Amino acid sequence: MPQTTLGIDFGTSNTAAAVNVGGRAQIIALEPGKDTLPTAVFLDYSNRNTVFGTAAVAALIDGRQGRFMRSLKSILGTSLAREKRQFLNRKVTLIEVIAEFLAEVKNRAETAIGAPIDHVVAGRPVHFHSGAPKRDHQAEVDLRDCYRLAGFTSVRFMLEPEAAARAAGPGEGIGLIVDIGGGTSDFTLFRADGKAVQILASHGVRIGGTDFDKALSLSQVMPLLGMGGELRNELGSGRNDVPPAIFHDLAAWEKIAFVYGPKTLRDARQMARLAVTPRHLERLVTVLEMELGHDLAFAVEAAKITANRGAIGEIDLGEIEQGLHPMVREADLMLALASLADRIGAAAQETLAIAGIGPKDVGRVIFVGGSSLIGVVDSLMHKAFPNAAFEHSEVFTAVVNGLALAAGDAD
Repeated sequence: MPQTTLGIDFGTSNTAAAVNVGGRAQIIALEPGKDTLPTAVFLDYSNRNTVFGTAAVAALIDGRQGRFMRSLKSILGTSLAREKRQFLNRKVTLIEVIAEFLAEVKNRAETAIGAPIDHVVAGRPVHFHSGAPKRDHQAEVDLRDCYRLAGFTSVRFMLEPEAAARAAGPGEGIGLIVDIGGGTSDFTLFRADGKAVQILASHGVRIGGTDFDKALSLSQVMPLLGMGGELRNELGSGRNDVPPAIFHDLAAWEKIAFVYGPKTLRDARQMARLAVTPRHLERLVTVLEMELGHDLAFAVEAAKITANRGAIGEIDLGEIEQGLHPMVREADLMLALASLADRIGAAAQETLAIAGIGPKDVGRVIFVGGSSLIGVVDSLMHKAFPNAAFEHSEVFTAVVNGLALAAGDAD
């Protein structure tokens, strides 16, 4: 029986898998009726097991005792990845947690096709970390170890936007893949002749949808929890700024699970006692006591999506304080994301510069990745490439389709 190679797009927010069947990509439903699986893990303390995807999100919403983790891809290449952490009766690294998630993907794929799968073509961003070659290299080492621990004996990486270019379909001339995912923004410039695709340049920057969420949270929510406030000195009449670190961690999906602890709670209570405006920091204490960080992050994400559609998004913070519902308008969203969008636009232009191609020569711009649907990105790209036709097809599965086509080469 020939070896089947699995294509896996392990994303910051969602994961997809596909195989090559007769030269075509076939998506594997990792959850019933769905093309993607939320990249989420819940370590259930009560049942002493681990659940994944939608079930992990449901466990968090249900208030079950345990630890919820999302955006784990973002910790690859950092010191967090290999630190042993105590989760109830288990002491594991986040590398091992990611490996458990990938092993679950492998198991579900094997069940779907009825055969063992030991080989994988895995997507990876152009850069896990911008401007940090050592961390960038270490992130691929970490991810390779995750796949090995998950049970794959052969691991081949392919740049995610190049996989999307392969899946772009028939076309002529120069095209640009704009892949805005949960953690990175990646670009591939390619030339197509109707049959083959020639890669001209690939480039990327570590900015994605989770950074959009963080920026919105820092601008609209964290000031309500005390960020930017002042503390009275315990002795004397002077004042000091509230330290910002806790708010930045609480706004970052990948760090929320690790902000809870006795020391952090003690520090927050101390700040609330010394605060010039204690009510705000008392809200922070409530978030830490009740471990509401992920609830807050989901509320921000939901408001972002609503505001991006032109409606008014409501950030529901009612669990923190009754009646606390800050509103987000499209203009608020555009302002919060402006600096990130500028950096994404600069990275797109740098991709063209690498290949020596001008913006007016780009005939197609193909958006992939869920965060490419953000209006500020769409608007920026339309201005940058005035002669291009724009496509939004298969934003969530274009990468895995290309990986499956590449996997067929390996089979």
